[in-house]
Amino acid sequence: MRELVKHVRASLFRVGWPKDERAAVKAMVSSITLHIHSPKVRPASLRFRATWALGVIAVVLAGMLTATGVYLMFYYYPHPDVAWRSMKDLAFVVPFGVITRNLHRWGAHAMVAIVTLHMLRVFLSGGYKPPREANWVAGVGLWVLTLALSFTGYLLPWDQLAYWAVTVGANMAGAIPWLGQPLRVLLLGDMTVGEAALLRFYVLHCVLLPLLLFGIVGFHLFRVRKDGGLVTSEHDPASDRTKEGHRLLPSWPHLVYRELIVGLLTTAVLLLLALVANAPLEPLADPSRTPNPAKAPWYFLGIQELAHWSAFWGGVFVPAITVLGLCAVPFFDRHMDGVGRYFPRERRVASGLFLALMTFFAVVTVIGTLFRGPAWALMWWPN
Repeated sequence: MRELVKHVRASLFRVGWPKDERAAVKAMVSSITLHIHSPKVRPASLRFRATWALGVIAVVLAGMLTATGVYLMFYYYPHPDVAWRSMKDLAFVVPFGVITRNLHRWGAHAMVAIVTLHMLRVFLSGGYKPPREANWVAGVGLWVLTLALSFTGYLLPWDQLAYWAVTVGANMAGAIPWLGQPLRVLLLGDMTVGEAALLRFYVLHCVLLPLLLFGIVGFHLFRVRKDGGLVTSEHDPASDRTKEGHRLLPSWPHLVYRELIVGLLTTAVLLLLALVANAPLEPLADPSRTPNPAKAPWYFLGIQELAHWSAFWGGVFVPAITVLGLCAVPFFDRHMDGVGRYFPRERRVASGLFLALMTFFAVVTVIGTLFRGPAWALMWWPN
């Protein structure tokens, strides 16, 4: 029996537990999962400040959302008559239903925040510079897909919060000139949020958008490796090259262990949050009872705030030009000075403009979240 176990293990793990640097490199190359890493990495890329572990946290959250989402699919019915009751069953009938839903809900919110911060980190360090232009565009696409996944999942509980948040979001999409109403009907399957919209959002959230997300994630990780790994100050022609900068370390165990620790900490923090804070569930959706004010999900409240001033310019033009501008940045800003360093003197204009843009959206989001009351009136005290 022992020989059989040994034979099966040898058929799966060709190298075994690496005991020296040569074996570590061989283990990285021969593993289907570890092969996404380069066999060796620069010491500078292992420093926590180099990445703040945001990319690893995003991948861990994506995996956790996938696992919890599959579990929730076994107990959810995408129909207005039973969708809300499915949420109640998760709370009182389904084993581990409450904690699974909490993990999924808070993980989705955390995913939006972490992916946004990851984009901020990459931009400020010059990670969009040549030859990483395509990977930056893929990252912008992942950010948009993350928002879309969170938005489509928002409707599935079919409570008052979900129904009216999606109604507001659909109205904002309808403000697009010429394409608005056809896009709204394509999204909802009708002129209003109803049975067709719930089914379409369910399919988008559980099938189409995840396939797109993981496909682009695969391309993103592939390009990270092929483009030379993490951008550090060693890529800056003006930086001083030290001996440490040229010395490479095997990814096993230096990088892999760090990723495992970050993954465990992320899981522990999210699990603790899921244990102490339940995901909200308002009364069953009622199309005849409009909340005042009706608000979009928090990550779209900045756009809703802008749309309050102008449906087209604030709700359509500004978001569209922001996404297109982010995709175009690496093809215009191509000089390599200051790459791999935060807030270098050579890139202070680009960094300042990007921070100003992010700060602007953060401010209008806070205003829309905390300082808008009935009839979208401005409240001078958080409500």
